[in-house]
Amino acid sequence: MSMIRVKNLTFGYEGSYENVFENVNFQMDTDWKLGFTGRNGRGKTTFLKLLTGQMQYSGSIDASVDFEYFPYSVQNPEDFAVDVIREIAPAAEDWRIHRELSVLGAEEALYRPFAQLSFGEQTKILLTALFLRENLFLLIDEPTNHLDEEGRRLLASYLKKKKGFILVSHDRAFLDGCIDHILAINKKNIEVQKGNFSSWYAVKEMQDNSEIAENERLKKDIRRLENSARRTSDWSDRVESSKNGTLNSGLKQDKGYVGHKAAKMMSRSKSIENRKIKAAEEKRQLLKNVELQKELKILPLVFHSDPVAELRNVSVDYGTGQAVCSGVSFSIRQGERIALKGKNGSGKSSILKLICGEDISHSGELRINRQLIISSVPQSGDFLKGTLREYARSRGIEESLLKSGLRKMGFSREQFDQNMENFSSGQKKKVLITASLCERAHLYVWDEPLNFIDVISRMQIEELLLKYRPTLLFVEHDSAFCENIATKTVEIR
Repeated sequence: MSMIRVKNLTFGYEGSYENVFENVNFQMDTDWKLGFTGRNGRGKTTFLKLLTGQMQYSGSIDASVDFEYFPYSVQNPEDFAVDVIREIAPAAEDWRIHRELSVLGAEEALYRPFAQLSFGEQTKILLTALFLRENLFLLIDEPTNHLDEEGRRLLASYLKKKKGFILVSHDRAFLDGCIDHILAINKKNIEVQKGNFSSWYAVKEMQDNSEIAENERLKKDIRRLENSARRTSDWSDRVESSKNGTLNSGLKQDKGYVGHKAAKMMSRSKSIENRKIKAAEEKRQLLKNVELQKELKILPLVFHSDPVAELRNVSVDYGTGQAVCSGVSFSIRQGERIALKGKNGSGKSSILKLICGEDISHSGELRINRQLIISSVPQSGDFLKGTLREYARSRGIEESLLKSGLRKMGFSREQFDQNMENFSSGQKKKVLITASLCERAHLYVWDEPLNFIDVISRMQIEELLLKYRPTLLFVEHDSAFCENIATKTVEIR
């Protein structure tokens, strides 16, 4: 057993207004199965890169283990998948490669070019390489993105047997299945807590609710004290001004008595003011780490006919003669939220692209009215460049509406001035989702919308969909989300 000790860690990107980390101190056991969570843009990936020595920082990170970062960078994506694995894990024997791929259900991808695989298949290839590397402390950065449910289950089972790793993930069920500690980047601090994600979140909810209640009590106390101080001060002033007057009997006022009385009132006023200041100071100590879930909005359109779209015996082959998927039949009725399910590489994304009007080689019958307005969210936001203003203009949506939605999703105003290519993957995905929410459409088509998205934002999106009930076709491997949102499931085989 050994420790990883972080002392006075400070780091900021060049040109940034604020540091990502400032005088951060904590320690962790190298035997812990550590889940790493926090809202997008808080520095989770940055911290992993600091551990591996990829960037300069002040302070110290002391560790007696060698770190292994996932996902791996693929230098030659045109190579066969097996060659990519051999490059990452050169000591691995062929029989072990086949065994690990068989466990993950990805043997068919082994002798295909890496670049031609689906995102999910690429993830499985890289996970195979990870499983073949041994005796290293793993830094695993969002491995479940693009990974199907079976792949997530197998990965959780593998990690549960491992000793010592840091796992960045926003999949609640996945985290609960394989971790024993939580490392959380909050708004104002970093904390380490024993337990899984659910136990940590339950404690956080209790703390947040307690602070919110205490904040409301202090707000009321401050208002009451302000009114009391104002009344006492007015009373003191009136008493003081009466020193030079006369009583109704014609006798002169006792100036000493009146002055004493006024001083007593003034002292009382000062005491009330001090209590108010103390209450205000206590209030300022609250809510620093409370993650407020502000309500998102969407205004879907109602289509004049139903169903809004229909597929009959559709097959997709990309012109190769070998079907990616075949015999796909289902209809989309208004108000339905349909989860499209299937293994990685089964053609789910191809079906979504086909419905969105992309030119994809297929057979069968696809019925979509030309007047149907569709808003889509693609799997990846890597193509995003330039400013939010430019992007809003290109999508034909109001810039203020886009930025208002992003603020509710945890963006700071400072981030609005950055170019999108500098955003984290989670922030890019939030831009895509928020832009879709800003569009009025009959049908929303979302391809793995929760990839890279933090837990708080996932809950916001869930609440939005349950409240406004848009017609939605989506692919998502987060089991908790699908269970809460889907009104119908269509399996692609």
